[in-house]
Amino acid sequence: MINLEEWLLVGELTSPHGIKGELKIKPLSDFEERFTKSGLRWIEINEILQEIELVKGRKVPGKEVYIVSLKGINTRNEANKLSGKRMYVSIKDRPNLSDGEYHLLDLVGLEVKSDKNNEKIGYVINLINSGNDLLEIELINGKKVLIPFVEEIIPTININEGWITLNPPPGLLNL
Repeated sequence: MINLEEWLLVGELTSPHGIKGELKIKPLSDFEERFTKSGLRWIEINEILQEIELVKGRKVPGKEVYIVSLKGINTRNEANKLSGKRMYVSIKDRPNLSDGEYHLLDLVGLEVKSDKNNEKIGYVINLINSGNDLLEIELINGKKVLIPFVEEIIPTININEGWITLNPPPGLLNL
């Protein structure tokens, strides 16, 4: 089992690209340099992280996909063996963020409170990037909902105290 206090999941290798060992990677990080800047990365193989060097990478224009070259992966068959594997970086490599930006790990586990009466609603369990960022929240009744991660709906985020406030439009939590 990978200790997520030490490692950040940044992408998933999806399939080979061409015949020279390049791979497509679906980003799970907003930081382009994770896929374009050379350096060490780690691939999860049989629940163990194995070090690998990213040689180069580029974004596919108009798509949320990168093409990467990994040291020692030189054929389509070698690349195919990595399809479906996850790519990680050390937590020490977390980039500094501007005000109003958050790392996924900082959001998961935060208590969700009502913006109106400070009543507990649930907990953040995931951040989903599907063009627009969505917070996945598990409500106190066990139901899971997706909430747009925008200031109008999530007006306050307090990482240090471990909570966010939610100001949902009418009916959003009743779906």
